[in-house]
Amino acid sequence: MLLCLLHRFEHVIFGRGISRLFASILILFSAAVVEAASIRGVVTDASGARVTGAAVQLIMNGSVVGSAVSGADGSFQILTGHKGRFYLVVSAAKFRQMETPGFYAGQLDSIERSIVLEPEWVHESIVVTATGTPTPQRQTGAATSVIGPQELELSTDLASALRQMPGTSVVQAGQRGSQTSLFVRGGDSDSNLVMVNGINAGDLGGRFDFGPLTTTGMERSEVYRGPNSSLYGADAESGVVNVATQHGTTDFPSLIFHGDWGNFQSSHEDLTAAGTFGKLDYLGAYSWMQTDNDLPRDPYHAGTVAANVGLALTGSTQLRGTLLYGVDATGVPGTWEFHQIADNATEKDQDLYISGSIDNQTTPDFHNMVRYGATRKREQFNLWEASGTLQTYDMFGDQAYFGNNVTITGANGYSATGQAMLDFPGDYPQGHQLVSNRDALIYQGNYTVTPHLMAQIGFQFENERGSEPGSLYYPPVERTNYDYRAAVHGDFKSRLFYTLGGDLEHYSLFGVQTTPRAGVSFYALKPRRGIFSGTRVLFNFGDAVREPSLTDEFYSLYKFLSLNGGQDTIAQMHISPIQAPTARTYEGGVEQSLASEHLIFKASFFHNQFGRQIEYVGWNLIPALLPNLSQEQQKALEQQLQNDFAYELTLNTEAFRAMGVETTMESGIGRYLFLRGGYTYLDAVIQRSYTNDDVDLLGPVPTYNGIPVGTYSPLVGARPFRRPPHTGFISASYSRSRVTLLFNTAFASRADDSTFLGGEDQTGGNSLLLPNRNLDHGFAKVDLGGSVRLRDWVSAYAQAENLTNNQHIAPIGFVSLPTSVRVGLKLQWGREKPNVTPSARR
Repeated sequence: MLLCLLHRFEHVIFGRGISRLFASILILFSAAVVEAASIRGVVTDASGARVTGAAVQLIMNGSVVGSAVSGADGSFQILTGHKGRFYLVVSAAKFRQMETPGFYAGQLDSIERSIVLEPEWVHESIVVTATGTPTPQRQTGAATSVIGPQELELSTDLASALRQMPGTSVVQAGQRGSQTSLFVRGGDSDSNLVMVNGINAGDLGGRFDFGPLTTTGMERSEVYRGPNSSLYGADAESGVVNVATQHGTTDFPSLIFHGDWGNFQSSHEDLTAAGTFGKLDYLGAYSWMQTDNDLPRDPYHAGTVAANVGLALTGSTQLRGTLLYGVDATGVPGTWEFHQIADNATEKDQDLYISGSIDNQTTPDFHNMVRYGATRKREQFNLWEASGTLQTYDMFGDQAYFGNNVTITGANGYSATGQAMLDFPGDYPQGHQLVSNRDALIYQGNYTVTPHLMAQIGFQFENERGSEPGSLYYPPVERTNYDYRAAVHGDFKSRLFYTLGGDLEHYSLFGVQTTPRAGVSFYALKPRRGIFSGTRVLFNFGDAVREPSLTDEFYSLYKFLSLNGGQDTIAQMHISPIQAPTARTYEGGVEQSLASEHLIFKASFFHNQFGRQIEYVGWNLIPALLPNLSQEQQKALEQQLQNDFAYELTLNTEAFRAMGVETTMESGIGRYLFLRGGYTYLDAVIQRSYTNDDVDLLGPVPTYNGIPVGTYSPLVGARPFRRPPHTGFISASYSRSRVTLLFNTAFASRADDSTFLGGEDQTGGNSLLLPNRNLDHGFAKVDLGGSVRLRDWVSAYAQAENLTNNQHIAPIGFVSLPTSVRVGLKLQWGREKPNVTPSARR
């Protein structure tokens, strides 16, 4: 009864104009007298407008223990005499019902939980990657998309879901488990920062292979398109992918098992245990995936462990620890279409990501977070024996193992016939390892100056160690990096939203850099009912740098020439020590809501300028690079590089620009069907390349019937390799009662590339090089999946991928996995969160 009187007293004093501060003091004092927790906040829509009349229910152990209705200013407050773990269910007319993550509150705690409701017909998400704080997508000027639980439910890896993002291109060099790279808005594949639970998960320098990354325990992934070094430091040169692990949410232990089987001797098992107990929430998951794939010597298996444990010390202080550990092994048959013989090779990865954090709401306006992160990565490659036929290929008696006689045909119609080098003579087995270790300490503080202005400061320290165990020529390296960050986020009358920030980076490898960023989101027309129901204009600007990778540093052309008497070549070619690649972007766009927000159309124009990018020089150019050495010395150096599998050396000589248009459209049809599609046009062109600059020293550019060919890097005026100018996707999801259906298709046009077979035909010549333009095939990848709940504790599901049986999704030379089908069961012990109202389940 006393709590009800307090609620009534709150509405009366607010209604009579007494200041919110004074009223809050009275309510908190009254709550303390009756030992009641206070849960308060503000309900808004995605544009920041306050929502009046929203029903807010406080749930504990499946029962409603408190409720409130948001006032004219969107505010609500619930007092409860209970302590424990709660969550909120919020509903309002024309909005999708929302259920918040669980939280702990003691009897005297004051908890702030502001709520952002999504439109009923479309999906708008809260994102963190754009600003470092939870922010509705519509309040940022940045291009950020979310891969949610529904998109991940039937997937075993992230690659297919990433293809459903605008502005991205996914390149998988082979079949399941093979090396998988992500290109964002024309940037290089190692220009993206990949984070797992807030920590850098990439190799030293940003390189990340999505092939062995499974979706085990994965809750969601945010994809930020554009440079964001101002918030995340070096490596966020062209994009950020942020993967988050699930939390335990039920107030009882729940156990979920997935088991499925498919063609190519595939099987997949996944077991998850999760729940909450008082102040503790916990989740643990384990999965095993294996398949033979469709090529000889190409089996793949992966095991993954994920864990997430949180402890609420008080309502304002939480501890959290996460772990993701993956081991995998895959065959590396190589470029099957170039040899028609599979290499007898394997690649193994052991990747460990650990994070521990403490979050503290020090005052209602001041939030602090400290996080420690550890990354331990080991990559092992082994070539167990030479494959092919041993032949002599030049007048000096040099020998190599060659594949079968094949005809190589590009998507551009050009072809070449012959035998290509596959392996080299030597002692077998051969192999190499790369080890990347990183420890990081991160601090971020957010201070709410006014309800319309937030200031943010941050600091990051990294200690990185990299090595190539077993190499006699490349000693271990250690890097110490510091980042100092500051930013402000704010809005003006919930119409103009802005972000201004910058980062001062001090990295041991490349020195000091500064990276500013600015973003603006402006509502020219606020959301409303009608045909044109909201118009938003956005702008984004940013600078970024990338830390060179471990192999970029190890195999630097400058270092190689310096160690082997190539000072004259360094002077002639103006070769410098390896430096940090740079990027700058400008972006402007518009978002138009139509038919009372039943349909949303977005279009953005972006212009990226990439400088000091990494290029590659083939080992077969050693005679031209080191003409002062004897033939025997040159051969010894070639053998040294072959033993380390260093077939290319690196230098900072490439520059290119990438601009284009990115469009998406999404709509809900009724309450059960959701449609989404997108198209991206990319116009990327090389502006500088060593291949064109150093013709006098390195010799003429190879040609195919008079057409110049870039062997290892694209030529000036051409497009960067493996970045198709046209990409897009269409997806549809239907979910009602016991049935869920998912349809996805991704398409890409032809792309420039190289066979990389310079100097590797039967005579050591270039006859197997083809013109770069449109060398890779275009493709359409179609996937279909669904599930049906047979009982409360058992569901059946199926997933079919690549229904068109397209084997040219991979780059030229590689063969994609044909149509694959998996069928399985989901078993669940425990139960879901109970429905609070008939429409509570989304």
